Amino acid sequence: MYHFIGGRGVSAARFLASRSTVLVEAVRGRKSRNDPVAKSKEGRIKVPPPVDPVEMVVLNERYTEYQLILRALRLEFKEEVLRNMYEEEMGSQAEKRARMEMEEHRTLMAWNDQENLRTLQARILRVQKEEEEAQHRKMELALQREEEQQEFIKQREKEILQLQEEAKNFITLQNLDQRIEEALDNPKNFITLQNLDQRIEEALDNPKNFITLQNLDQRIEEALDNPKNYNFAVDKEGRVVKRTVLQ
Repeated sequence: MYHFIGGRGVSAARFLASRSTVLVEAVRGRKSRNDPVAKSKEGRIKVPPPVDPVEMVVLNERYTEYQLILRALRLEFKEEVLRNMYEEEMGSQAEKRARMEMEEHRTLMAWNDQENLRTLQARILRVQKEEEEAQHRKMELALQREEEQQEFIKQREKEILQLQEEAKNFITLQNLDQRIEEALDNPKNFITLQNLDQRIEEALDNPKNFITLQNLDQRIEEALDNPKNYNFAVDKEGRVVKRTVLQ
């Protein structure tokens, strides 16, 4: 069963109704075009409300005056806005803006000059530092070349002195007789024909290092087990200055 409720009792009815009851709220809607006219309105003729002619004249005058006032206010506001725009573009506001722009331009130019001066000073310092470093490197190279030249000269002087010292012992036509006399005055023990027989006899008395048919195989094995490198060169003092490496 459906129960229709409406008005302020909707909330109370929902709270008090049982669970099985279906509540449908009444909603007032509009009639469609095809619905018939209500019985209470059948034969009714719509008559406009009566109008007082004097009041109508007064209302028309006041409405016209109201429109004129609004139009005047609208035009005045528009004129003020246009005047402000003109002053901003061409009047005192434009002059003020031009002065502000000129002042800003002057400030920016001053800042630009300061930055250019600072950059120029930094560039000058950098160039001076680079020139000093280049000059310092140039002086170091010159000193190094001078030291190398001095070292080369000292080495050559040392070699010249050594050659001069060695040249004192050279046998020339000028000191040939003197050297012969010195050799005769200071004889040295050289192997000559006089003591050759004596040296041969001493070697024959000590035949331990001789290679014979009896010890040939043994000496070959010793040479293979203990190889020696005899491919070298010596200087004037007897020092080995050049040697090849055994492969």
